[in-house]
Amino acid sequence: MNKKKKFDWYGVIRVLTSILIALVIAALIIFAVADDPLTALNKFLLGPFSTKRNFFNAVETMIPLVFCGLAINVMHKSGLFSMAADSSFYFSGVVAAMLAIACPMPAGVHQLVILTAATLVGGVIGIIPVIIKKKTGANELVISLMMNYIFFNFGYWLIRAFFLDETNGSFSVSFQKTATLGKLIKGTSTHYGIFIMIAVVVLMWLLMDKSKFGRELQITGSNASFARYSGLKIGGIILGSQLIGGMLAGLGGGVQMIGMYTHFQWITAQTYVWDGILINLLAGTRPLMIPVSAFFISYIRSGALVMSRGGDVDSEIVSIIQGIIIMLIASERFMYRMKKRKEEREALQNQAVDTEAAGAN
Repeated sequence: MNKKKKFDWYGVIRVLTSILIALVIAALIIFAVADDPLTALNKFLLGPFSTKRNFFNAVETMIPLVFCGLAINVMHKSGLFSMAADSSFYFSGVVAAMLAIACPMPAGVHQLVILTAATLVGGVIGIIPVIIKKKTGANELVISLMMNYIFFNFGYWLIRAFFLDETNGSFSVSFQKTATLGKLIKGTSTHYGIFIMIAVVVLMWLLMDKSKFGRELQITGSNASFARYSGLKIGGIILGSQLIGGMLAGLGGGVQMIGMYTHFQWITAQTYVWDGILINLLAGTRPLMIPVSAFFISYIRSGALVMSRGGDVDSEIVSIIQGIIIMLIASERFMYRMKKRKEEREALQNQAVDTEAAGAN
C-alpha cells in the first residue's frame, strides 16, 4: 500500500524551539548588560522595521547568504564536507571585479558575461578538493580550508597588482557603469540580483527535490556503499554536486560584487560558508526554506546593528544566538523523546494498517 509522505513537523518544531531558546538567552543577556533593556530589546526585535533602509539592509544581507546556503546544501548532500564555497565566492568576486573594470561592453551583455564567468570560475574551484582527494587521499575539509587562504591572497594580490586605486590604497578603481546590476529600490542598496536569487532558488528546488540527480545525490550522501551496489556512478554524482555548489557560490560572489559595489573593496576574506552551514541546518536541508532561514539570520543581524548604534549592547550578541542554534540543532539528543514518541506512534499506526490490509485479503 502506498503511504502518503507526511510533513516533518518534528523537524520544524525542533528548529523553532532552538530559535526561541536562543532568543530568550539573548534577551536575558540584554537585560543583564543594558542600561535600558526594554529599549534595547525593542530595537533588536523591531529595529529592521523602523526605517525603509534598515529593512532593506536585511534584504541585501540575505542575498549572498541564500547563494551560499544553496551551495552548502548541494555540496554537503554528497557526503563530503567541503568548505570550498568560500574560495568560489571570493575569487569569483575578484574575477567579476576585473571584468567590470577592464572589459567595457554594452549594458546587458556586460553583466551577463561577468556573471557567467563568475559562475564558471566558482564551479572549477568547487571541484578542486574532490580531484585532490581522489588523487592523494587527502581530507576534503583540510584541502578546502587551505584553498580559502590561497584564493583570498591570490585574488587580493591581483587587485592590488593591476587594478588598485592609488588614491585609496586598498580598493580598486571604479567599475564600468555598464557592469553594475543597478538599484531596485530608490534610497536603498537593494539591487536586481534579488531576481537572480529567486530564479536560482526555484531551479535548485526542482533539481534537488524533483529530479533524478537530486534523488541519486540523496542516496549517495546517505549511504555511498548502497549507492555503489545499486549501480549509481557515485564519482560522477559527487563531482557534479561539488561543481554545482561551486557554481552557486561563484554566481553569488559575482552578483554581490556588481550588485552592491562600484569598485572592489573586499580587503578581508568573505566567510559566508559558515553562514551557509547554519542556514542549511535551519532550513532542514530543503532548498525552498533556505531563503526563509537566510532572511532570519540577516534580520537578527540588522536588528543587532540597530540596537548597537542606539544603545550599549554590542552587535556580537548575534554570534551567541547563532552558536546556541547550531549547538541545539546539531545535538541529536535535543528533543529526542519527542522524536522517539513520534516514531513509536507511527510504527503502531503502520502496524495497524498492515494488519487491517492482511485481514481484508
